[in-house]
Formats: sequence, structure tokens, C-alpha cells
Amino acid sequence: MSPCADIAKIRLPWFRVHIVILNDPGRLISVHIMHSGLAAGWSGAITFYELITLDPTDPVYNPIWRQGCYVIPFISRLGVIRSLYSWSLGIKLTINLYWTYETIHIGHISFSGSSLLAAFWHWAYWMYWTLIKFLVYTCYWHLFFVLDLV
Repeated sequence: MSPCADIAKIRLPWFRVHIVILNDPGRLISVHIMHSGLAAGWSGAITFYELITLDPTDPVYNPIWRQGCYVIPFISRLGVIRSLYSWSLGIKLTINLYWTYETIHIGHISFSGSSLLAAFWHWAYWMYWTLIKFLVYTCYWHLFFVLDLV
């Protein structure tokens, strides 16, 4: 039997990815921030797709659930029922004047982008606070023991 056949049989356990980041606090928070960013990006992208494909002209005979909308009904349950383009789902509420479907979409995409940048930063600089502590202690040692400012 060749050595390549033995290497092909080596399998990694399913929890190997979690073991790699277990003792790295910056990387652990990085993967969780990335997960939140991906979920927000998905919801923002699906909201944008549904806003493009939605026909709001007849909410009685062609409601949003019949048009294949998935996230707009959930957004509407939270109280957002109007668009920036002067259409609504037929309910007249005056308490929510700021939030529209488009602002929800833009907010989710913005949060997704900032979360992805934060995840990349935490992945790359996971030892950042250790570095700051090292620099502070080095400066302290240099000022008080090397320069004799005690």
C-alpha cells in the first residue's frame, strides 16, 4: 500500500475548526462577528431583492405572500409598513415616520459591511491588547529603571 493511500484515509473531526479558535479570544470573537455580518448581509440582500420584485399596486388580490416575499412580512410585523416610493401595505400609521423598507435594507447592508471589517480586524490583530500592554510596560520600565526617574 502506498503512503498516499494512508494519507487519503486521514479524517479530521467535525469540531476541529472550533478547537483552532478556542484559545484565541480575538479570533473567537472574529468568527462570531463574521456570522452576524453574514446574517445581516443576507437579510439586507433578500430585502433588496424583494423590494425590486414586489408589485405593491394591488395588496388585496395580489398580496405580498402570494408574490413570494419572505422577509417583508417579518419586517411588517415589526411595524414598518411603508416605502420611500410612496406605497404602503394599506395600513395607515403615523407613529413610524422614519423607518421604511429601504432604510431597513440600507441599515442591514451597512451593518453587514462594518461587521465584516470588524471581523477582519479582530482576526488580524487578535494579540492587539497584549501588544499594548507590552508597550506600556516597556515604556514604564524604560522611564523608571533605565533613566532613573524613580
